Amino acid sequence: MPYPEIMIHGMRQELAQLGIEETKTPEAVKSAVESTNGTLMVIVNSVCGCAAGGVRPGIAMALQNSPNVPDKSITVFAGADIDATDVARDYFTGYAPSSPAIGILKNGELVKMFERRDLEGRHPLQIAQEVVNSFEEVCTKSEAANN
Repeated sequence: MPYPEIMIHGMRQELAQLGIEETKTPEAVKSAVESTNGTLMVIVNSVCGCAAGGVRPGIAMALQNSPNVPDKSITVFAGADIDATDVARDYFTGYAPSSPAIGILKNGELVKMFERRDLEGRHPLQIAQEVVNSFEEVCTKSEAANN
């Protein structure tokens, strides 16, 4: 049974306020992956303390402090957007399901993965730095942004 929306609404908003698109259906996830030329960050959000205390604040800091960011970012909510989360995890080839999690895809292929074990117990600044480092490795400004 999914989490009640009233319980997770604020947790969803933390990422939505950053301009991260909520993808609540399998079709929305597939569409985002298929329509993104370049890099796509896929965030599996969660109710756990490590998502609240580290991951969401770390993502916010990374997006605000990196000159290179993904061309697009989406989120699914584990325990709420169940089918969408399953589809998002299908793109995380070779990794067991975990939440929270952050995957970065380039042209639909996974190029960087942060599992729960990489995030849990870390300070938001540590998470932000790791995410910024991955942006620097795999994200380049899109041609549209340069014109």
